[in-house]
Amino acid sequence: MRSRMTTFTTHAADAYKGFLAVERFLHGGVLPDTLLHLLKLRVSQINGCAYCVDMHAHDLRKAGESDERLWSLAAWREAPFYTDQERAALALAEAATRIADNPDGVPDDVWDEAAEHFDEKQLATLIAAIANINAWNRINVTLRNPAGSHRP
Repeated sequence: MRSRMTTFTTHAADAYKGFLAVERFLHGGVLPDTLLHLLKLRVSQINGCAYCVDMHAHDLRKAGESDERLWSLAAWREAPFYTDQERAALALAEAATRIADNPDGVPDDVWDEAAEHFDEKQLATLIAAIANINAWNRINVTLRNPAGSHRP
């Protein structure tokens, strides 16, 4: 597999810079980086974005995440390796990513559970993180950017 376009960041430079600015905001300390990367990995799994799955799995391994947590993320509801806070964030990320699957959008129980574990600033950051990784996934899937191609 090879990328359909290698000049996206050139031709859409301002948009790309905007996405990177959101990433700087996200990793500004309101939420743990590990939580953000778990969320990004799970959303990327749902969206079938091999490029982002590869990137965030590697980011998590570099941060010291266990193989158990990486391998079981797709089945996090049945796996004992995640905190209640992580579960609330993952549920919100899944519901917001699969928004078309529910006529009511994100269900109240999913939102209420997230609101029990995060304050409003953290919730706003989670929403931005979910939106941004979905955007990155759509760019990379559309361009067919291959897994691992972001590494030197």
